[in-house]
Amino acid sequence: MSDPSAPPGRELLLALQLLDRQIVDRHGKLAGKVDDLEISLPSGGGPPVVTALLTGRGALADRLGGRLGRFAAALSRRLVAGDRERPGRVPVSRIADIGNHVTVALDADEMPTYAVEAAVRHGIVEHIPGSGVKGA
Repeated sequence: MSDPSAPPGRELLLALQLLDRQIVDRHGKLAGKVDDLEISLPSGGGPPVVTALLTGRGALADRLGGRLGRFAAALSRRLVAGDRERPGRVPVSRIADIGNHVTVALDADEMPTYAVEAAVRHGIVEHIPGSGVKGA
């Protein structure tokens, strides 16, 4: 039975239904992965609430921690000059659907992970023969 005083929303098993899920933009284009979650406690009490999806090297490095996390952060900094330390944040209000992937009401180039994705595509993948990726 659900609590009638609880705010409307959806109950999820976070590690199973959100973490590491592919993020897809409004046009079906891959736009990154859910690397971590921003969770807050309601001021009036009650269960924790997810307020944003965190994505990108900052979120993943924090979640991995240790030597592997530092390596992931360093690699991303080398790929994208000026890449910020803080993770990209996608507010829950921009989530359109949660299924086997998370669909957001954004375009891929609006996503916080777009700079890293573009750097990998243009700096590495387009140089691989047969990749089908054309330079910009």
